[in-house]
Amino acid sequence: MIQTLFGSLNEPEKKGLFDRMKQAVSRTRDSLSERIESVVASTREVDESSLEDLETVLLSSDIGVSTTAEIVDALRERAKRRQIRDGAELRDLLKEQLKAILDAHQAVLPRVSAPPWVVLMVGVNGTGKTTTAGKLAAYHRAQGKTVLLCAADTFRAAAIEQLEVWGQRSGVEVVKTKQGGDPSGVVYDALTASKARGIEVLIVDTAGRLHTKGGLMAELDKMRRVVQRLAPSAPHEVLLVMDATTGQNGLQQARLFTESAGVTGIVLSKLDGTAKGGIAVAIASELRLPVRYVGVGEKIDDLLPFDSGAFVESLLAG
Repeated sequence: MIQTLFGSLNEPEKKGLFDRMKQAVSRTRDSLSERIESVVASTREVDESSLEDLETVLLSSDIGVSTTAEIVDALRERAKRRQIRDGAELRDLLKEQLKAILDAHQAVLPRVSAPPWVVLMVGVNGTGKTTTAGKLAAYHRAQGKTVLLCAADTFRAAAIEQLEVWGQRSGVEVVKTKQGGDPSGVVYDALTASKARGIEVLIVDTAGRLHTKGGLMAELDKMRRVVQRLAPSAPHEVLLVMDATTGQNGLQQARLFTESAGVTGIVLSKLDGTAKGGIAVAIASELRLPVRYVGVGEKIDDLLPFDSGAFVESLLAG
């Protein structure tokens, strides 16, 4: 299953993924590629001036101060040793650097001895978490998996109804309780039902806000304990949904979740809505987590498995 999800796209699918990724980052590319090409065109010999120009361009795409410094310092060292011939080679090495950062924290996901594969969706309200849970259900269904959704965000008004709409669109049943009900209780019910029916993938939509941040993290921890009583190796993924349009401002919120909720990967939603798609690189570098999926539109199939090569080529394509 993991092979299917993260490593076995065939050539037509790969081409489709690249085309859709290229469309998703078009706003960023229009700005970033033009400015990088300007640096490349004016660079006959890579010197401090051209590196400073590149640094300014990277900062403007929301790659972040520390990540940009890391990239430029590595290029500076190569330039000092005269290992960068010209602007074109500088661009190629930049692509290598970006891909290396995105790939640095990929991890082998645990094997499932018995279904279901349990995914907790976490993140603050407004990031598109519930929508992403629904799209992820549709993605797994398209892979031929049996899927169950769990509406464990019982605190936000209309969250349960919203997830039910996505469940209907994707043909996936939703296990729920009443608004204000016990989130851990409904998780228990959903996991019990999944095991009884041989469901392959259980996706749990959790709350993005309680009365206090401490209360939210305690509730997420309680859910994990409930899950582990029934399935000791679960949850197999904890996906933090981040809104690409919030850029660097979303990183501090993300750190709170990564520290407290055992996050294993990132879903970057609304990637098509930002002109600063470099935030994906900042996330991988600063949170030391892999980007697993990206949201690229409003439709049910507008959730793509993240491919670092396709992303970098799309971002810097001419």
